[in-house]
Amino acid sequence: MVSVELKTVSKTWGGAAAVDEVSFTVEGGKLVALLGPSGCGKSTTLRLIAGLEDTSSGAILIGGRDVTRAEPSQRGIAMVFQNYALFPHLTVAQNIAFGLEVRKVPKAERDSRLARAADILGLEGLLDRKPSQLSGGQQQRVALGRAVVAEAPVCLMDEPLSNLDAQLRVEMRREIRELQQRLGITMVYVTHDQVEAMTMADQVVLMRNGRIEQDAPPDEIYENPASIFVARFVGTPPMNVVPLPAVLAAGGAGLLTPPPGHDPAALALGIRPEMTELGESGIAAEVVAVEYLGADTLVETRIAGHGFIVRRAGKVRTRPGETVYITLSQSALHWFDQASERKVAAG
Repeated sequence: MVSVELKTVSKTWGGAAAVDEVSFTVEGGKLVALLGPSGCGKSTTLRLIAGLEDTSSGAILIGGRDVTRAEPSQRGIAMVFQNYALFPHLTVAQNIAFGLEVRKVPKAERDSRLARAADILGLEGLLDRKPSQLSGGQQQRVALGRAVVAEAPVCLMDEPLSNLDAQLRVEMRREIRELQQRLGITMVYVTHDQVEAMTMADQVVLMRNGRIEQDAPPDEIYENPASIFVARFVGTPPMNVVPLPAVLAAGGAGLLTPPPGHDPAALALGIRPEMTELGESGIAAEVVAVEYLGADTLVETRIAGHGFIVRRAGKVRTRPGETVYITLSQSALHWFDQASERKVAAG
């Protein structure tokens, strides 16, 4: 299995850094998700790995081989794009096998690879159709088929599911993950959807403004966010992060123990909505909205003017305008420095 490694890779345009000294490693046979909001540099990073953009500085290694200046065709990769990039005048079979024809792979081998890909992706009955005769999910499978027949050890995917509806996205992300594991492909997967990253990836590289904010397994990203940005980006609903002075002023004094060695006025408190409770006493909050979701209820409140969401199982009987009291478990708290937005040790 082939690894992918980036060493302090940068890409600048006109003096502005789109990717700024990015370093991470994708172990052979693993799926790493590049996650982040629009404009964070994740797709540019993928294009640098693919060789579709020139690297300004740093090094890219695939299988231990420096490919920083190599042509895309020399990197041993396959790529799946957001728009599928199918030829409308070619059949499904011709679209899947197109790259093999260009590389002059013998017809017998082309047919063998095509049959294998069609079997893996459930396309056997669609090989004679044109792309216009396919659903969105079927078109995505054809795009995946081209990656499968290439038999490249590394596959790069650039937001491949963003054009599909919600139900199809759920089905396709399962299929892609199963395909990646079955074939032992090393995969770098770009997405802005945290659910895709959390459910599919072995490792998540969360990017912001061209730099890596945190590089960790999905559970660590969720349970131990390195910054306020990570805490708020990952999780539905996101983590509550409130300045500590506001919480203390609303009745939290005496209920919370800030980490020693830090000025309480400079700290922010973070806690996941599902780790909160409503009680007869505690931190006073005004209810702004109540969303009953069946299995649980989201209670949106304000603590001294700062948004704070409580998530409780079942139905919570409260209404906007009422005052509720929130209790927090000390062991579930996260502490952040407000100036740097980085996490601080609990002590």
